[in-house]
Amino acid sequence: MDALDRVVKPKTKRAKRFLEKREPKLNENTKNAMLIKGGNANLTVTEVLKDIYAVKKPFAVLYKRKNITRPFEDQTSLEFFSKKSDCSLFLFGSHNKKRPNNLIIGRMFDYHVLDMIELGVEKFVALKDIKNSKCPEGTKPMLIFAGDVFDVNEEYRRLKSLLIDFFRGPTVPNIRLAGLEYVLHFTAVDGKIYMRSYKVLLKKSGCKIPRIELEEMGPSLDLVIRRTHLASDDLYKLSLKQPKGLKPKKKKNISHDALGTTYGRIHMQKQDLSKLQTRKVKGLKKRPAEKSAQNDGATPKKSKSA
Repeated sequence: MDALDRVVKPKTKRAKRFLEKREPKLNENTKNAMLIKGGNANLTVTEVLKDIYAVKKPFAVLYKRKNITRPFEDQTSLEFFSKKSDCSLFLFGSHNKKRPNNLIIGRMFDYHVLDMIELGVEKFVALKDIKNSKCPEGTKPMLIFAGDVFDVNEEYRRLKSLLIDFFRGPTVPNIRLAGLEYVLHFTAVDGKIYMRSYKVLLKKSGCKIPRIELEEMGPSLDLVIRRTHLASDDLYKLSLKQPKGLKPKKKKNISHDALGTTYGRIHMQKQDLSKLQTRKVKGLKKRPAEKSAQNDGATPKKSKSA
């Protein structure tokens, strides 16, 4: 049995808190990513990993030492690092003659590799090469995906899901306008994926709504898909399964339409309309002759007109 798989009873309060943090929760913590450098990574791959780490901080771990591993052939080292650093996302960089400037992006499920896609870097512009103001660390980005292929092709659909998982950041209950200052744009066209990052500038417009301008801040990547390792439909469905505690309880007699309007159905007893209290009007009052006739069941006599 692996040392990390053993059930260890904590001996100190600190160890107990550490194990409690790693226990399964209804609302999971923000996903952390580990960035690993391969045994033969060149300068370009190293700079890409550093810039992605700067974008992803503080929810990332950067391994500076070279690790000789091949994720598509042997995944045990990635699973070991995932358990050790408690990371469910990874980005592995390597370089060789057959596959130059290579990146492998993937995610884990139960500390085992779920999805893994290999990307080739054809063009790279670093953060330091674009002399503009940068966003502060930990800024939650807005993600934009352009291109029909992200909805048509299965590989591109998984890649879109993987990129959303990787860059989405923490879940926030509220958003303020000034906090929307970072955009990550992914465009898929002609078999390539263009990743661009922009800083949002709010300019004066003469009204309440500001004028929006985008300023490129880096990093900038031109990517192409190489190899893929996708989870089976059953395993992918299992990874998306939600615990019962998170599922909303079904409320009776409540329905919603396509626009989100809520409709409720109320059940009432049958109402006796003869006892219904109405507004009393003098003109609708019955005369004494009509009342006595109604009680006797006879038709009332017509009164003589003067």
